[in-house]
Amino acid sequence: MVPNQHEAVNGVNRTVPLLQVTSLGKTYRMAGAELPVLRDVSFALQRGDTCAILGPSGSGKTTLLGLSAGLDRATTGTVRLNGQDLGALDENARAALRNTLIGFIFQNFQLIPTLTALENVMVPLELRGGNPAPEPAIALLTKVGLGERLRHYPTQLSAGEQQRVALARAFIHRPEILFADEPTGNLDAETGHQVIETMFELNRAAGTALVLVTHDLELAQRTQRIIRLRSGRVIDDTGKAGNGS
Repeated sequence: MVPNQHEAVNGVNRTVPLLQVTSLGKTYRMAGAELPVLRDVSFALQRGDTCAILGPSGSGKTTLLGLSAGLDRATTGTVRLNGQDLGALDENARAALRNTLIGFIFQNFQLIPTLTALENVMVPLELRGGNPAPEPAIALLTKVGLGERLRHYPTQLSAGEQQRVALARAFIHRPEILFADEPTGNLDAETGHQVIETMFELNRAAGTALVLVTHDLELAQRTQRIIRLRSGRVIDDTGKAGNGS
């Protein structure tokens, strides 16, 4: 629920941090033993902030992203998105919040294979109900260089083109925060560079907060803040002057 109507615009509470992570921990139980993958992580992001979560494989980066986005539940600690405690919401309420405030970009694109590029981009709008017009999706696909590929299916697109479709889908509903999990992990260096440039361009234009999971220090340094993980713990949290350019 929105705390005060006069404190919110379109359901977004602008008097609190957009994302507040407090003493977050995640433990899995495997073969009767407990396996902690995230331990006592805390940080906050304001609207428009850009942040990279940096660390080697197995350090807990993707787990932290998933918990921060409400894709999974924490074992300990809390995540507040726009002032709402994600742990207090049921799955339907978390899904509704994600579709209002969050955009996602994944390493493996996660496009629906039976839908065209245009139809994939329209999905977040259609989940809100009604009969959304296709023009905003067409405009976004054109902006990412796919204006001639609207009717193509994912299997008819290159990996870079699929990730650009995913970018357009992530921004179509004007999210407050974008979570990007190794967005260039399945791309060659040149294609990955093009996708990252497009992502930062869209992010700047929309004023969207960004949480970027990566093991690439050079990419991480393009954000304003770098949180380094090792064995599920924060070992460094460094802010720096930067604008994501």
